[in-house]
Amino acid sequence: MKKILVLNGSPKNDGFASALSQHYAAAAGEAGFPVTQVNLRELEFDPNLAAGYDAIMPLEPDLLRLQQQVLAADHLVFAYPVWWGSVPALMKGVLDRILLPGFAFRFEEGASFPQQLLAGKTARLLVTMDTPPWYYKWVYGAPSHKMMKKTVLEFCGVKPVKISEFGPIVKSTHDVRRRWLQQTLQLAATGG
Repeated sequence: MKKILVLNGSPKNDGFASALSQHYAAAAGEAGFPVTQVNLRELEFDPNLAAGYDAIMPLEPDLLRLQQQVLAADHLVFAYPVWWGSVPALMKGVLDRILLPGFAFRFEEGASFPQQLLAGKTARLLVTMDTPPWYYKWVYGAPSHKMMKKTVLEFCGVKPVKISEFGPIVKSTHDVRRRWLQQTLQLAATGG
């Protein structure tokens, strides 16, 4: 049975992305999947990669533990809101700090593309937004989806990466949100 790591990238405890994360983790656990849930806002670390990748900063204990959880998982679930067309700064900081050369990818001499060290894992993105999803895709070009899918997860070998969008949140009713949570429960029940 595949092991699932649910990463809640919302800085807000009461945001809808947090609710999606909690519901997914609970339903996947009830379906028999081994589940680990991590709220990124609870991690203690410096999100600023001050030297870039020229000099790797030592990882704090929370980030070392998170790397081990990523390695142990078969399926990664990221729940987060789109803020300013991208992921929240907290989540970007986690990605910058843990997806390091030698952990997530490795450049080899003479190769045009890096070795993908997270190959064999799959992912699901549970993305909330205040913009209508069709507008986010066709007018803005879905920048955070492209970033997370192509230039982060697939770059490291994670595929397929499937995306579930929930929005617009700002004007959603209780019934609409309940329907979205039900869709998330159905995904979790199959480990999708």
